[in-house]
Amino acid sequence: MIGRLLDGRYQVRSRIARGGMATVYLATDLRLERRVAIKVIHPHLADDAQYRARFIQEARSAARLAHPNVVNVYDQGQDSETAYLVMEYLPGITLRDLLSDHQVLTTEQALDIMEAVLSGLAAAHRSGIVHRDLKPENVLLADDGRIKISDFGLARAASANTATGNALLGTVAYLSPELVTRGVADTRSDIYAVGIMLYEMLAGQQPYRGEQPFQIAQQHANDTVPTPSTRNPAVPAELDELVLWATARDPEQRPHDASIMLSELMDIQRQLSGTQGHQGPQPTMVLPMAVGGTDATQVIAPVKAQRAEPSNSPTVDALAAQSQRRRTRGAWLLGLVLLLAGVAAGAGWYFGAGPGSAVAVPDVAGLTVEEATAALEEQDLVVSAETATAHHPEIPVDHVVGTDPPQGTALDHGATVTLVVSLGPEQLPIPTLVGLAEDEAIRVIEESRFTAAAPRYVFHGSVAEGVVVQALGEGDVDLTTLPSYGEGQQVTLVVSLGAIPDVAGQTVEEAKATLAAVGLTGVEAAEEFHDTIEAGRVIRAQPQQDQAVVPEGGTVNLILSKGVEQVPVPDIEGATWRTARQQLTDAGFAVEFRNPISEFLSAVPDNARVTYVDPPAGTPIDKGSTVTVGLAAG
Repeated sequence: MIGRLLDGRYQVRSRIARGGMATVYLATDLRLERRVAIKVIHPHLADDAQYRARFIQEARSAARLAHPNVVNVYDQGQDSETAYLVMEYLPGITLRDLLSDHQVLTTEQALDIMEAVLSGLAAAHRSGIVHRDLKPENVLLADDGRIKISDFGLARAASANTATGNALLGTVAYLSPELVTRGVADTRSDIYAVGIMLYEMLAGQQPYRGEQPFQIAQQHANDTVPTPSTRNPAVPAELDELVLWATARDPEQRPHDASIMLSELMDIQRQLSGTQGHQGPQPTMVLPMAVGGTDATQVIAPVKAQRAEPSNSPTVDALAAQSQRRRTRGAWLLGLVLLLAGVAAGAGWYFGAGPGSAVAVPDVAGLTVEEATAALEEQDLVVSAETATAHHPEIPVDHVVGTDPPQGTALDHGATVTLVVSLGPEQLPIPTLVGLAEDEAIRVIEESRFTAAAPRYVFHGSVAEGVVVQALGEGDVDLTTLPSYGEGQQVTLVVSLGAIPDVAGQTVEEAKATLAAVGLTGVEAAEEFHDTIEAGRVIRAQPQQDQAVVPEGGTVNLILSKGVEQVPVPDIEGATWRTARQQLTDAGFAVEFRNPISEFLSAVPDNARVTYVDPPAGTPIDKGSTVTVGLAAG
C-alpha cells in the first residue's frame, strides 16, 4: 500500500498501526494538501459482506458526530478491491500506550481523560449512537493535548437495543454483563466500559483477569467490580463510588447515558479541587459587637420621619475622597490598558505579519519537489536550487524526505530552505532465510532492517514443519535472485507445514476427511494399479500438476487404486534359462522350479532349456504371482 495513490487523491505515505479488521496508514490528501489517516480493510476481509458493512457503518456513525472529542471522518470509498476510510490524522499515542508506560495515573490525569471521553461519548449518545467497543486502544491522546474517541466500527443505533448474536463483539475486558449473557448493548453498556477504563487508570490493572477470554467474560457476568482504592489507597472515595455506579451489574443501576455520568464527574472535580461555587443564600456575616457589649436584646428606638440634612461629618468627607481617588485611578488604569493594547497590537503586527515576523518551516515530507517548493514559497521562503539526498524506507524516490533547516524551525521572511530528496530505501544485503525456523527467520529479518510480512504456509514433502522454504520480496520476487533489497521493505516467508498427510489405503471419504482436518481439499484425479492396495481405495494424495508445493487451504489430487495389474505369462517354453528368467522377471513374476534340478539352482547353467510352464503361456495372472517352470540340462 505504501506509495499507492487511492482514487487519484490520497497518496499513502507510511503505516501507522494494524488491527484485527484494518490497517491505518498516514497519507496526503493531494486535493486539500493536508495529512490524513486512512483505514484500509484487510484484503482477506474485503470479500466478507459483514465486514464491509461494519466498515461502512463506522464511516456513517462517525460522520454523524461533530465534536472536539471525536475523531473526524472526512471520506469513505473503494479503489479497485481496496475499501478505505479517510479520517483526521492525530499524531500522538493511545491511552493504552500511556497505561503501558505509567500503569497508574494520578487522580487529576484520570479525571481529565474521563472528562474528554465522556464529552465525546455524550455527543454520540445524543445522536443515538452506541459505540460498543470502548477501550484504551480507542482513546487517542494527541501531541497537542487533544483527547478523542476513535473506531466506531461496532457502533449501532442506540434505539436498536442491538444484539450481537452468538459472537461477542468488542474486547472482552470491557464487555458489560448484559453483552456477555444476552448479547444486548445500549448506552449503559458504553458506561460500563468507561467505568472499567476508569478503574484501570486508577488501579493500574483491569479488575478481572484470566487465562482464557471466557473466564474473564464469566467474571463480568457474575462478579461485582471492586473499588480501585483496594489496589491504590490514594484513590478518593468519590471516585470509588463513581466506578461502582458505572459498573453496576444491573444496567438499571448505572447512569442512563454519558451526559449524566459527565455531570457527576464535573461535580466530583469541583469537590476534589475545592473550587465548588456557592449557590443560594449568601454566607452568614458576623456584625461587630456594640460598644459596651451585652448579651441582652437591644431595642432600637423608633426614629421620626424627617428629611435628612446633608452631613459634613469627617466620615462622609473621607468616603467622598476615597470615591474620587478610585475614579481617578480607574481612568489612569484605563489609559494604561489602552496604551499597552496599542503597543501589543503594533508588536503583534510587526512580529506576526510585518517586517519582524518569523515563518515556521512547514512539513513537506512525502510531497514531490514541485509540491514542496510551492508549499514553502507560500510561506515566503526561498527554495535552494541545490538539493540534498537521503535514503528513506517509505518515501518514494524523488519525493521530499524533509528540509534543512527542519520542519518547525522559525525563519525570517525570504530565508533559504534546502529540500532533502529521497533516494528510496537503502539497498541492504539479503540474509540467508531458507532453512531457518520461522521464529529465527523473523528475528533475522528485523535485525537486517527489513519488515516481516504475514507468513504464508505450504505443505512440502521434503521440508520439516516450521522451516522456511522460500523468502519473497515485493511482487513475490524470490529474494535469492536479488543482489540486495530495500531497507524497511516487506519480506514474506513461505513456511513448511510438513508433508501432505498420508492417506494410503483409506477410502475416498476417509482421505477427504483426513485432508480437510488440515485445511486441504482432496479431489479424485486418477487411477493406478497397485500390488497391495485394493481397488477403489486411495494410493496417495499429491500436488496438482501445476504445483510444486501445496499452499495452506489448497487442493490436492487423490490417486486411486485399480487393484493388482494382470499380466499374460510370456511364451518361454524351449527358451534358455537365461532368456526365460529375464522375461519372467521383467513381467513381474516370481519363479518356482518343478523338477529336481531346482535343488541345484545355483548351478543351473544359463543354457538349460525350459521344458514346462505353469500357467501356460498367454494366461493373464496377477502381477507378482509365481510361475512354475521345468528345466532340462542343455
